[in-house]
Amino acid sequence: MISKATIDEVFDTARVEEVIGDFVNLKKSGSSFKGLSPFSDERSPSFMVSPVKQIWKDFSSGKGGTVISFLMEHEHFTYPEAIKYLAKKYNIEIEETEQTNEQKEEASERESMYLVSEYANTYFQNILHKTDQGKAIGLSYFKERGFTPETIKKFQLGYALDEWQAFSDEAIKKGYQLNFLEKTGLTIVKEAKHFDRFKGRVLFPIHSMSGRVLGYGGRILANNKKAAKYLNSPESEIYHKSKVLYGIYYAKQSIAKEDNCYLVEGYTDVIQFYQKGIHNVVSSSGTALTPDQIRLINRLTKNITVLFDGDDAGIRASLRGIDLILEQGMNVKVCTFPNGEDPDSFAKQNTLEELTTYLQENAKDFIAYKASLLMEEAKNDPVKKAALIRDMVTSISKIPDHIQKEIYVQECARIMDISEEVLFSTLAQIGKKDLQEASKLSKKEQKAFEVVKPKIAAKKVDVQYVLEHKIIETLLLYGNRTEDFEDLVLKENDKGDLSLEPVVHQAKVFEKIYLDLQEDEMEFTNDTFRTLYYTIIDMLNQDPEFALENFVKKVDPSMANAVTNILMNDEQYSLHDWERNNIFPKAKTQSISQLVNETILSLRCYLIDQKVNGFKQETIKHPENTKTVLEDVMNYSNLKMLLSRKLNRVL
Repeated sequence: MISKATIDEVFDTARVEEVIGDFVNLKKSGSSFKGLSPFSDERSPSFMVSPVKQIWKDFSSGKGGTVISFLMEHEHFTYPEAIKYLAKKYNIEIEETEQTNEQKEEASERESMYLVSEYANTYFQNILHKTDQGKAIGLSYFKERGFTPETIKKFQLGYALDEWQAFSDEAIKKGYQLNFLEKTGLTIVKEAKHFDRFKGRVLFPIHSMSGRVLGYGGRILANNKKAAKYLNSPESEIYHKSKVLYGIYYAKQSIAKEDNCYLVEGYTDVIQFYQKGIHNVVSSSGTALTPDQIRLINRLTKNITVLFDGDDAGIRASLRGIDLILEQGMNVKVCTFPNGEDPDSFAKQNTLEELTTYLQENAKDFIAYKASLLMEEAKNDPVKKAALIRDMVTSISKIPDHIQKEIYVQECARIMDISEEVLFSTLAQIGKKDLQEASKLSKKEQKAFEVVKPKIAAKKVDVQYVLEHKIIETLLLYGNRTEDFEDLVLKENDKGDLSLEPVVHQAKVFEKIYLDLQEDEMEFTNDTFRTLYYTIIDMLNQDPEFALENFVKKVDPSMANAVTNILMNDEQYSLHDWERNNIFPKAKTQSISQLVNETILSLRCYLIDQKVNGFKQETIKHPENTKTVLEDVMNYSNLKMLLSRKLNRVL
């Protein structure tokens, strides 16, 4: 187990904006940062990070918490994994206490698979660098590809011995279970036998965005026509090839900085570009591009430049992936290399300056590129040209932004020498419902919009939940503040009549709330709020210098989301720049005493209503008790009238 001293040091050192900035492209927004949600598919930022409070909030998915909870949500780390990741990032030495056998057995299956993959990664690198076969075959191959020793180590390239069970037997000898070797795909088990999946192959480890080894790509070097040239790890609990991009771990910071991502096809393309000095490059690992892979890039930039080999057949097949990119609302450029060249070979033969210049000068907007490519095929054939136009318009129809869509239609019409009206008409024929407005923009007549009022079921408000939430919010934000509280108390005047008179007294906010709730014997119905309430009251009682930042860091991860919802609520205003539109949300620091009184009194009134409703149900079930129940109802109704007068006075 990780010692408490290490955990405290990690929390004190880690900066939430730095850690999340490795995964999400953040931009300054007042005292906070904002960016696209890494948990949902969106085009307008709803993700906020507060350096002051050291917390984050995703308003699109409702998730939020500390730097630890982000890693647990985004990378699916366990709590210890998140601590270890941060310790490694900030060069903090991990102090661990000895685990019991029971604790070792409780390690999750997922973590066991990660451990197996990490061991394999170390093993294959050692084979490459420290064995005769590894040096003679694997290392020689990488050097022939032009990779330097630094690059080979950087990308953790390895080699599997050309023996049936070498890796599996060694892993089992080290204590790794055959069960997990099989689940990661490193070992193939058939009946009572087992053998290495990547036997005799050079290996490219595939990392997650946080750097964990998920799986492997292996290239065979022997001339074996029966064996596949490239072999990937099979799908597993930790490796889903449709959700992973090769090189994303090494490219993420450069992609965000350059605001562009180069997309290539193979492992060696990525490595050669990186070695040459262009780091913002990733690969789909030879598989068809998927929406999940595109969304992974979308978290870092809106711009993708697709790099194609100088092979016409390969280019036409890859063009299908562009439509998927357009659907995600991203900007796409295309760059091809001279015939017979690919990104790997071209980068190897040119200097960084030459490569950079070539990419800048030859990267074309997708519409211009696709039109010029397909028009060459159609030439003077009217039938082919008609099919080409439909193909082009189909791509344009994928673009969600109507203005951008219209601009592309205009550009397409210019290149193809055809009227915009025909293209807009084709858009409508494709049957895309969300393109109807775009087709109308090109017509001279405008049809009136038909507004249909949707039938929306009214959502019932949980009043008690709202009021309990408000109490926790007040305690967190202002619990340690001293305020003047005005209460209305019943006093007898000179004539002997009772009247309400104001009495002002000074108290800490948390003391006022605690005493009022205790006086009425009110209990929280929400389990999370109840736990938070007693935790906060206890900390405020014990620590006169109560600091919100320390509380957030130490709160149980299960409570982190609830705390973040409260503390980051105001940040949503800055997402939409309300102040720029002369909308100024009222600051919560105004009238704290009024806020406390109003919340407590509202809760009392609500509970009285619940009590009265209970009495009414009692009279239905037991009519014989009607007289007694009516007296109770009258007493509670009078009490509510008194509380209402207090509320009116406060308001």
